[in-house]
Amino acid sequence: MRNSEQIWQLVDAKRDALEALSDRVFDMPEIAYTEYRSVAEHTAELQRQGFRVTEGLAGIPTAVMGEAGEGGPVIAILGEYDALPGLSQEAGATEPKPLPGDGMGHGCGHNLLGAGALLAATAVKDWLAANGIAGRVRYYGCPAEEGGAAKAFMVRAGAFDDVDMAITWHSMPFAGVNDARSLANTRLDFTFTGRASHAAAAPHLGRSALDAVELMNVGVNYMREHMPSDARIHYAMLDGGGVAPNVVQARAKVRYAVRARDLAEMQALVARVRKVAEGAALMTETQVDIQVISAVSNLVGNTPLEQAMHGHFLRLGPPDFDAADRDFAAKIRATLTPEDIASQYRRAGLKPRQDQPLADEIVPLGLVGEAMLGSTDVGDVSWKVPLVQADGATVAVGTPFHSWQMTAHGKSPLAKKGMVHAAKVMAATALDGYLDPDLLARAKADLAARTAATPYVCPIPDDVQPPVQPRPAG
Repeated sequence: MRNSEQIWQLVDAKRDALEALSDRVFDMPEIAYTEYRSVAEHTAELQRQGFRVTEGLAGIPTAVMGEAGEGGPVIAILGEYDALPGLSQEAGATEPKPLPGDGMGHGCGHNLLGAGALLAATAVKDWLAANGIAGRVRYYGCPAEEGGAAKAFMVRAGAFDDVDMAITWHSMPFAGVNDARSLANTRLDFTFTGRASHAAAAPHLGRSALDAVELMNVGVNYMREHMPSDARIHYAMLDGGGVAPNVVQARAKVRYAVRARDLAEMQALVARVRKVAEGAALMTETQVDIQVISAVSNLVGNTPLEQAMHGHFLRLGPPDFDAADRDFAAKIRATLTPEDIASQYRRAGLKPRQDQPLADEIVPLGLVGEAMLGSTDVGDVSWKVPLVQADGATVAVGTPFHSWQMTAHGKSPLAKKGMVHAAKVMAATALDGYLDPDLLARAKADLAARTAATPYVCPIPDDVQPPVQPRPAG
C-alpha cells in the first residue's frame, strides 16, 4: 500500500470524532481572544488522541499546541477556531436565519479549519507510530485570526523557531493549492483629545475631537488617488464623542486598517496615515494618541511544497459530492448575485460556469487569477517557516466570505466532505516532509531566497502585547 493511501485510511478512521469537534465549535462561536470553550474542546481532543499538550502557548490563554512523535523533522499543521461578530446563522438554512444570542457566527469556516487540521495531525501521528518513522508532528491551535494577529504574536514569541515545515488550509469554493498572495495589514487606533464646551454658548472655547476624526478621514480619502492600486485603507468609528450635539466632543476614536502588498509598502502607507492624523490634530488644536492594535505580514509562497501538495490533490481527485450536496449548494447559489459567482472564478483564474454549484475539479497549479486582497496572520508563519496552504472545497461556488451563506454551510455534509478531503491532502504532504529530506532542503532554500533581500521583521511593535481577554465567569 502506498503511503498516501495508508494516510488517507488513517484520516477516514478518525473523521467521525473530528467532524463532531467541528460541530461543537460551530455551536459555540467565540470571537478573537475569547475562544476559551473552543480551545478547551481542541485541548480535550488532543489529549484523547494521545498528543503531548502545551496550553497557553506564547502567553495566549486560547492558544494550544499538541505534539506527537520523537526526533526527526518537526512538521506543524495549523488550525483556527475563532468566529466573527454579526454572522449568527442557523446551520443548513438557505435563507437568513440569525440565531438568538450575541450574534456571533462561524462566517469564515474556522470551526472546520481547526478540526480539519487536527484530523490531519492525528492521522500523521498514527502513521509515524505505525511505521516507526522518526519525526514530530505538531498541531497548533491558533486563535484570533480575524483581526487579532495571534500567529504573528506566536512567531514573535518563538513558537515556530524549531519547526521545519508548516501546513494549513482554508475553506474555499474550489480545491487546490492556495495562491500565496495576500496583503500585509496593520490596525491602528487614533484617539483624539480636545476640550469640551457648550456648543451654543461658548463654541469658541471648545476643541472638537470629532472634527479631528472627520478631517483625518477626509485627508485619508484624498490619499487614495496617490497610493498603489492594490493597497487598501478602511476605517471604523469606535467613539464619536457622545450623543449630545450641544456639547463639543472632547474625545473621539477611529480605527484604521492599512493594507499593502508587502511589509515595506504597508509601513510606508502607515507613516503617511500617521501624518494625516497629526495634521488633523494640528488643524483642530487637539492631541492625538496612536496605538498599533495588530499587524500581519503578506504571505510568502514556497514552490517545492506547493508542487508536492498539488501532486496529492491530483492523486486524490476532487471531493466526492453527491446529489444532496449539489441540491443544497444550488439553493445557496440562488441567494447570490451573478457578480458574487463571477468574482470567485476570476480569483481562481477559471472560466465561469453556470452548471457548477460545487467544485468538481482541482485548480491547476500556478493558475493566476485575481490576487486575494485580504490579509491573514498565516503570512507571518510563512516568513519564518516553509509553509504551504491547501484550499478545501467546502462551500457553494460564489459563496462570499464573512456572510450568512458561509455560516450556513458550517455543519453541512458537503462542508465536512471538503474538510476531510483537505485533511487527506495535508496529511499526505506532511509525509513527504518525513520521507524526503531533499524536499525539506529545497523548501528551506526557496524560503531563504524569497526573503534574502528583506529578512523578516515582525510588524507588531515590541511593546504591543496580545489583547488577551478575561475568561468568562462561570
